Amino acid sequence: MLVDRDLVILFVFFITMILIFWRPRGVNEAFPATIGALIILFVGGISFQELSEIALNVTEASVTIIATIVMAIVLESFRFFEWCAHQLAFKANGSGIRLFWYTNLLCFFMTVIFNNDGSILITTPILLLLLHHLRLKHHEKIPYLLSGALVATASSAPIGVSNIVNLIALKIVGMDLYMHTAMIFAPTVTGLLLMVSLLFFVFYKDIPKRVINVPKDENFFIQSYHPLKPKLLPKVFKEKTSMMMKMLMFVIVVRISLFVASLFEISIGLVALFGSIVLLTVRWYKLRLSPIDVLMKAPWSVFLFAFSMYIIVYGLKNIGLVTFFLQLLKPLMTDVASGIFWMGGLITVLSNIFNNHPALMIGSMVLTNFGLDEITLKTAYLASIIGSDIGSLLLPIGTLATLLWMHILKENGMKIGWGKYVKVTFVVIPPTLIFTMFCLYYWIKLLFV
Repeated sequence: MLVDRDLVILFVFFITMILIFWRPRGVNEAFPATIGALIILFVGGISFQELSEIALNVTEASVTIIATIVMAIVLESFRFFEWCAHQLAFKANGSGIRLFWYTNLLCFFMTVIFNNDGSILITTPILLLLLHHLRLKHHEKIPYLLSGALVATASSAPIGVSNIVNLIALKIVGMDLYMHTAMIFAPTVTGLLLMVSLLFFVFYKDIPKRVINVPKDENFFIQSYHPLKPKLLPKVFKEKTSMMMKMLMFVIVVRISLFVASLFEISIGLVALFGSIVLLTVRWYKLRLSPIDVLMKAPWSVFLFAFSMYIIVYGLKNIGLVTFFLQLLKPLMTDVASGIFWMGGLITVLSNIFNNHPALMIGSMVLTNFGLDEITLKTAYLASIIGSDIGSLLLPIGTLATLLWMHILKENGMKIGWGKYVKVTFVVIPPTLIFTMFCLYYWIKLLFV
């Protein structure tokens, strides 16, 4: 029987999720999460020991993500992302179909190199600008924008460092980045290829077969662009390209270093922090810009949001939610295959009801209490990641990145409603989810069992 404290915790959770989805007056999602966490602390929903455990699990993940976003902000100062989009648009050579595949490739690498929220924040405005200059009609823009958003969000599955909730869950189940990538990268990338292929067939009629040839001159991306504007001198263009490639290679090296650090049990947060400091120094030297503005732009609310959501989820755990799922699933979790499909399915459902942040946190807590053998535990966890990063895309509320994407589109006068969204995702996401889980099963059986 529920006591008053339990009712308060449940009420706080539901109201917090409603406010996060609604975001009245554009309020940051960290605000309602923090208020909810404070209420749960006030009513004694969690202990001080649990609070210190939460801090331990959340801090390094938050530092890693914030440092990564700082690197992205620094690169934005150099117009790096416009340069990337321009290179792909130029190579499309007037083909709308080729541009579709290049756009999704850009969104994939943006998430893999940075993270899913950062990818949405950066690529969406740039794609809007590009599609505007290409003079595409509203219905012709949708294939590029919607497929790009789905790919950007789903691409956080192959490597755990591209999503803060994945990093937190890794900490809970005691798995390092190296093993995570070795076990899930191939299955999820294969699943992403299927997803993009399905998106291509769904949108084929709306994708323009021919678009404007994008000139080599980067002035194409400037709002005041005019074809008669002077072109960049070849030497200047070459120097610009060389600098961009060096910065890209540095970011990739930092990204690889995170996996090496994880393998040798070195703090990945410190490695990411070092990378951001180096890029801030380069920016200061090259552009004579102080790091202060970047530090002001840095999403410090990421830590607050993750910490607060974890407190709320711990409150749910303490009123018996984890025990409920344990009793429900324990008889069903008999081997690797059942672990994959039951956990992947559960997190998909929970993500589309409550968002993937609390869903994956709850799922990770459930997994660690099953008493599973190591390979079944890790595989079931990876299936949870697939449910959280791919299955959650069924509805817009499944991920914060999708809600953020819709908000950016609305601010730029490009509305894509729930009806159009689910018309696509209900065709694309279920087969992608099932196929990816099958790929995971056979990959694990082939190499790890």
